[in-house]
Amino acid sequence: MEITVLAESSGSTLHPITSQLVHAANTLGVSPTVVVPGGEGSEEASNLDGVGKVISVVGDCFATFDGGAWASALSSQCSGMILAGATPKGREIASRIAAKLGMPIVQDVTNISSGITVTRPIYSGKAIETSSIQENCVVTLRANAFDAAGSGGSAPINTVDQSADVSLSIKEAINKATERLDVSEADIIISGGRGIGQKENFSHLEEVADLVGAAVGASRAVVDEWGMPHSMQVGQTGKTVTPSLYIAVGISGAIQHLAGMRSSKYIVAINKDPEAPIFGVADYGIVATWEEAVPALKSALSSL
Repeated sequence: MEITVLAESSGSTLHPITSQLVHAANTLGVSPTVVVPGGEGSEEASNLDGVGKVISVVGDCFATFDGGAWASALSSQCSGMILAGATPKGREIASRIAAKLGMPIVQDVTNISSGITVTRPIYSGKAIETSSIQENCVVTLRANAFDAAGSGGSAPINTVDQSADVSLSIKEAINKATERLDVSEADIIISGGRGIGQKENFSHLEEVADLVGAAVGASRAVVDEWGMPHSMQVGQTGKTVTPSLYIAVGISGAIQHLAGMRSSKYIVAINKDPEAPIFGVADYGIVATWEEAVPALKSALSSL
């Protein structure tokens, strides 16, 4: 059995999802080939335990993100089962590669075992689907659903230059300096609901987010009523997130919101109502107003 892992980078280093993909491949008894788009993080990928080989794919198309261009550059380096992260970039590239190679794709998998059997949540997490798949299949895995591979490996690195081979237009990406981390990509999220009183009070959540490198999310209620950007909305009609830490401030815990964040590794709830449904899924609960809790949280984080 052959497995290709599509690495994902965050700046000049590997996104944590990459080591989780490697570990998932190892559980199937395979030392995967790790394909690194743009070459960023190739050395780091080589040092992961259980990696058989690293292919660093470089080229002009990797200057900015373009799903079509990246898929065209990477698809020729992929074979066997292809594992990618169920992140915004990972889902798009995986889908495009599956289409190019004529392979089926299964998205948002939370467990994979020999056989090959995969499971994933459906109907907003109300049910679990179990499927048997063939070896030549593209699979995206949820972040934090698998342990990370250790370090200490020394896999060989091959560099492939696709500059001359890929003839595609590259979209110009304009990144505003003030643009915040997207909730679907963040490892830590602090979200606000009606309980924080008014739209302007989100600035306090942004201050906490800046201290820990978090994204700021919002409940459907404040998006609808206060005109917050829909890109911030967490929930069934917004974005489904699986961060390592989710902090809910002034969010009661409506079913549609819980459907979008209940798979977070750790959940901290801050609400003045001790009967709020959010406490039913929280690992840690603070019964307090946001005015009491958020400044204290900010002060504690500032002193670290």
